[in-house]
Formats: sequence, C-alpha cells, structure tokens
Amino acid sequence: MRYQSTRGGVSGISFKDAVLMGLADDGGLLLPETIPSLSEGDIDALSRLAYPELAFQIISLYAGDLPSAALKTLIERSYGTFTHPDITPVVHEDGVYILELFHGPTLAFKDVALQFLGNLFEYLLIERNQKMNILGATSGDTGSAAIAGIRGKKNINIFILHPQGKTSPIQELQMTTVTDPNVFNLAVEGTFDDAQAIVKEIFGDVAFKNQYALGAVNSINWARVLAQVVYYFYAFGRVQRLTGCREVDFSVPTGNFGDIFAGYIARRMGLPIRRLILATNENNILARFVRHGDYSLGTVVSTPSPSMDIQIASNFERYLFYLLDEDGAAVTQAMADFRTHGRLHFSDTQQAKVREDFLALSVDGEQTLATIRAFHELTSYVLDPHTAVGVRAGRDLAGGECPVVCLATAHPAKFGDAVRRAIGRDPQRPPSLEGIEDKPKRCENIPADTQAVRDYLIQNAC
Repeated sequence: MRYQSTRGGVSGISFKDAVLMGLADDGGLLLPETIPSLSEGDIDALSRLAYPELAFQIISLYAGDLPSAALKTLIERSYGTFTHPDITPVVHEDGVYILELFHGPTLAFKDVALQFLGNLFEYLLIERNQKMNILGATSGDTGSAAIAGIRGKKNINIFILHPQGKTSPIQELQMTTVTDPNVFNLAVEGTFDDAQAIVKEIFGDVAFKNQYALGAVNSINWARVLAQVVYYFYAFGRVQRLTGCREVDFSVPTGNFGDIFAGYIARRMGLPIRRLILATNENNILARFVRHGDYSLGTVVSTPSPSMDIQIASNFERYLFYLLDEDGAAVTQAMADFRTHGRLHFSDTQQAKVREDFLALSVDGEQTLATIRAFHELTSYVLDPHTAVGVRAGRDLAGGECPVVCLATAHPAKFGDAVRRAIGRDPQRPPSLEGIEDKPKRCENIPADTQAVRDYLIQNAC
C-alpha cells in the first residue's frame, strides 16, 4: 500500500513514511492510493473477531511495510491500557446501540487511535534512530489523549495547543496535570480554529518542519483515521449478531470530520453502512455543507459540547478529494479559494453526491441537554453532551428500517457541568479522575501568534 497527498504533490510513499510525515509536504493530507475492497464473506469473518485481532487484520491492509509481529505487539500494548475487555463495547439502550469509545486512559474516543499512534511513533523513531517533535491543536479530547499516548516515550517531545478557557475543566486538567518532561501544554489566547491555523501554518513551512522534525498526532495523521476505521467494523459485527440485520446506520457526533470520515472509509471498503449521520452542534459548517452545500465560515460559539466548537474541519479536505474525483489540482484550488473567501461552492451534482454519502443535523444546546435528561429518565444511562448530539440526530434522521449505532465519544464525567444542568447531579467519576484537581499542573499561556509558537518550539524541541 502506497500513499498520496490530496493536493497531488506527494505520492508513492510507504505507510511508515506517511505516519512520520503527518501533513504532506505539499500541504495536503495523506490518503492510500487505493482503498481495499472486502467481500461479504470477508466482512462476516472479520465481524467474529475480538477487537485486537480485528484491529490487526484491518490495519494490516494499509501497513504492508510494518512487520506482522511488530504490529501485533503494538496493538496488544495499545489496547492493554483500556479498562473494558471488549475495548469498545456496544450497549443497547432505549432503541439505540451505543458504541462506547471512552474506556481508554483519558475517557474519550481519541484514545482508541492515539494509544496506537504513540506506540507506533516510538517504534518507528527507535528503528530509524530519529527524534520527533509532535505539534498539535485540540478542542479538548485530542490533546489529553495525545499526551497520554506520548508521555514518557523515547525520542519524542509533544507540544499541544488548546484554546484558553474554552475546553471543559476536566479536559484541561487531563492535559495540564501531565508533567512529564517531554510534554508541553500551551494555552492559546483564542479559539480552537486559531490554534489549528497556527499548527497548519507551521507545518506548511517545510524547511522549518524538517529542521525541527515536526510530526502530527491529530487527525491530520492518516494513522489516526485508520485506527478509527476498526471500531466501525467491530460495532457492525456486534449489532449484526444481535439483530440479524445486514445493514446499520451510524450516527456520529463530529466537528473535525475525522471520526465520520473513518466511517466513510469503512463504507468504501464494503462495510454495509446504510446511512452515515453527521451530528453537530450550533457550530454547524458540516451540517450546512451536507444539507445545503454551504461550506462557509461562521463565528465559533460556545456550547455544552465544546469538542465540536469548530468551524474549520481538518479532515474535510480528505472527503473533498473524493468529491472532486481525486483531482489534486482541483483540491489545491478549492483550499486556496477557501483561505481567500471563507467559503466553497458546489454544483448540484456534487451536492447530490454528498447527500448520498451523508445525512446531517445540527443540534443546539437546549436540545442537547434535553436529550441527556430524557434519556436518563428512561434508562438511567448518562450521555455525555457530544454523544447526546449523536443520539438526537440518529433518532431524528434514521428511518427505522435497520439498527442505529450512536458513537459515544466521551465519558460523561468529562463534562460534569453540562450533565449537572441536564439531570441535576454530577455524573459518577471513574477512578482515573479522582483527585485530579489537586495534582501539580504545568501550562504556559501564549498569544494566538504563529511566530510566538515557532519561537517556543525552537527553545524546547528535542
């Protein structure tokens, strides 16, 4: 399997090189040159596997230059940190199947990919006798999961930018209470989109990127998306065995388009997903795109689901590549137009194609809290606010002909304020959060300025 850039300037690179490159050197995002196609028999066989073996089989299709024994060891080490034996269990509550993705070290779906990616980075860097400086921006969960995956690893420093005061208190503490010497937390005086723009601008300077061996741990990195493809196959297998249905719908709360893009890849591989339901909050650039062809910047507003308080979706460019018939020049022009004008235009034919791939709904804050409240009253199950957005969208848009799987992207204890507003009490804290407020913290405030971040990197890079 070889990899190419969405912008056409990079092609023919190996999986190992794609992982270490992160953002392509031409500014695009890396994708496999071909997507494996699985038969119904292949999918039936995969659906019976335990999670680690399933992960090995799926990832192997894309990582041909990684020795099988090494890949198995990396997977076993990565998912050995999860607290549930099924890794990503599926539970049935009030007519929907909830795929619980929050049993990793930081209680969020990002752990599924970032525990693997952290171990993969360390393996590749030791193999090549290289060092790396990870640079990433987070709206909340990516930062803590990335830090948990990288802390204490050999040959790597990690620099995470988060928007000052705009993550949940628990999300911030999960980052800032990690004081390992290879971890650097930077609170940016701006929004997530400001932080993400700084990261992309720095990565766009190829000479600087190479000089300081910068690597990407957020969903810019293809390995992140690949690891998330696995749990779509896992959930399908569990629900298919329970119901006998040959198709399922997936409802996916998403702000950065990475999680639902993993589902799109699974579908292209042949997984019988009938509908991919894109669920978002008031920061609804993605929902407007799917429903009306309106991909235009709005103003970021704060909501009870802060990890989706995003207006510029990093992974949208990967889908755009397929929407524009895999034409790298067209993608390059489209992204230049978006930087200049803050919007993209799509033909009626393209809009029809998007609506074949996705349904979408924007769920506001009051609807989110009402969903948490009603679901709890019926089932005693506590949804986090992002999962509640997915449950609401799934119920409103799924046709009822087949089961609906809602991705539970975080443990409710990470968003205690929202849960308290909805059900009148705090969610139960898992052991990993006990006493987190009392731990030592390390974080530096920094202006939303690219040069300031570059200077900090220069001073602290390994």
